[in-house]
Amino acid sequence: MTRITLRALRTRQGADVDVYAFFVPGNQIAEIADISRLRRADGHLEGFQRREIKTHVAEIAEFLRAGPALFPNAIILALSSDVRFKSSRGPAGEDDKVRSGELILPVRPAGQRAAWIVDGQQRSLALAKADCGDLLVPVIAFQSDDVAAQREQFILVNKAKPLSARLIDELLPEMGVNLPRSLKPRQAPSELCTALNEDPASPFFGLIKRESLAGSATSIVADSALSKAIRQNLRPGGALGAYDGDGGLDAAYQALVTYWSAVRDVFPDAWGKPSTDSRLMHAAGIQVMAALMDPIWTRADATANPAEAVATALARLAPRCCWVDGTWEDLNWPWNEVQATPKHLKGLTDLLLKLDRDLSRPAR
Repeated sequence: MTRITLRALRTRQGADVDVYAFFVPGNQIAEIADISRLRRADGHLEGFQRREIKTHVAEIAEFLRAGPALFPNAIILALSSDVRFKSSRGPAGEDDKVRSGELILPVRPAGQRAAWIVDGQQRSLALAKADCGDLLVPVIAFQSDDVAAQREQFILVNKAKPLSARLIDELLPEMGVNLPRSLKPRQAPSELCTALNEDPASPFFGLIKRESLAGSATSIVADSALSKAIRQNLRPGGALGAYDGDGGLDAAYQALVTYWSAVRDVFPDAWGKPSTDSRLMHAAGIQVMAALMDPIWTRADATANPAEAVATALARLAPRCCWVDGTWEDLNWPWNEVQATPKHLKGLTDLLLKLDRDLSRPAR
């Protein structure tokens, strides 16, 4: 086969640049278009595409292999002047601005192809890797041999700020589709985070910052910090790691409400205040207390009264905690200088875990 013929729509933009819209089997994109890698040759800059991100490609391919997939994200191509368009007979679109017809692309070896990928190289590689011959993928293409124009479009397409992790996390519980592997671990923590914010019986009721609640005066706890903390509790060996199977999420939620209600009750002067006035409500305090939940809840869950056992364990620690004033012992850190940095998180977590172990040992 020396050429591929595709049904397409053509319009013009800019200074009479032909722009096409068409569909192509996913596994053919890598056959008709080259990836113009960014490199320097003889002191000159060539190409514009970054290197392949193998983990990202593998993840997309795994998602595509999992079953029938909705994949409406358009690939953007630049077409060489060798590509031809043959208009169909009959009336054109409104004001003759859109024509239907056939787009004829020469098929050539890699490095000599008549198209270049401007946006979607990782997706294109994944579509080829997953051998998606039955999946028709939308393509938008513009005709230009000018590398400068191709680079310009590459920058314009990729300069937009990506979706924030907080927005993605909040949307995840509402999604019933098969999610990529990297997103699945974030779905349950986000769902629990939402429940904690919306349940009047929750100690976090109305306190959690969410993208959908921008500007809420009562929201003081970063949802990203709480979701991350819950994700750690849900890992194997964590406080909530055993809650799987049917009803597991409900059991995990009840454990979170019990534990954090005890935190609220044991530290009433630090609860519900802005992070500038209380490091307990700061991302650092949330993550450190979540780490403390692992040993405390694991012990308490085996007792006849878990809520009482949690409150007792936290009450033993309370005199040594400096959430609103004082200086943390052994660390020499003033309460209001604690930040959610790896150094502070590890130092404070290690200190409280050690204190909990020492204070929970039976007296001899």
